[in-house]
Amino acid sequence: MTPSQKAFLGELISEAVAIGIVMTFGLSVAAMYTLYDPSPYKTAYWGVCITWGMAVSLSIYMTGAVSGTHANPGVTLALALYRGFSWKKVLPYWAAQLVGAFVGAAIVYALYYTVIDHFNLTQHLTRAEGGAAGVFFTAPGLAITPMKGFIDEIILTALLIFGIFAITDEFNTMAPQANFGAIVIGLLVAVIGASAGYLEAWAINPARDLGPRFFAWLMGWDKSAFPGPGNYWWVPIAGPFIGAVIGGGAQHLLIRPFLPRNRPAAGPQ
Repeated sequence: MTPSQKAFLGELISEAVAIGIVMTFGLSVAAMYTLYDPSPYKTAYWGVCITWGMAVSLSIYMTGAVSGTHANPGVTLALALYRGFSWKKVLPYWAAQLVGAFVGAAIVYALYYTVIDHFNLTQHLTRAEGGAAGVFFTAPGLAITPMKGFIDEIILTALLIFGIFAITDEFNTMAPQANFGAIVIGLLVAVIGASAGYLEAWAINPARDLGPRFFAWLMGWDKSAFPGPGNYWWVPIAGPFIGAVIGGGAQHLLIRPFLPRNRPAAGPQ
């Protein structure tokens, strides 16, 4: 294995580990929210949001020096479109992210499967009927149709990618310094969840939903996972991809050209 091949392998492992960390903590807090009565989070929803957000921050601190911690296929796509990330790496990064999300779901299942079964038994539900499905994958909330969820996911992911691009922009003198950007990105994820999470559980990441959804399907969630209620399965995949293109493009085209470090030095008039 050449040094470049070894480095690229390290990047792929890093991406899988990063999203695996996010899924392990994020899906675990979803389990805490869903499976327990009284839930420790039903009246303290910010706890769910900040756990997801800090899981993202921790993943960046743990793996960012190796791969940059995309941990989201939408981020990878936006970076390839607007920030010069190699297109040759896009599909391998997506595959690594999907594997990491799947493994994260498996870890959470190992932690909570007895609680899941107890929950379904006491609620007279089955996995195929969607019992405890919210531990693993997203679904439309109150008064949300699949098409409405699709539009929501475009908007929310656009906000996420716009924010990530702004926070990490080398020309943005107002961006957090000294590696504090990871915390701010985590807070951005938490704020999106706190303000819009009840719409359809704020997937804003194709791998976040698809990896655990596929795992849950293998574990017996059957039609509640694929195709999901109202054939919903495609929404948290397609919506975030489109939103990433829009959000990254908006920051790249509307804000970045006007940032201070991009301006020519003032000369004699």
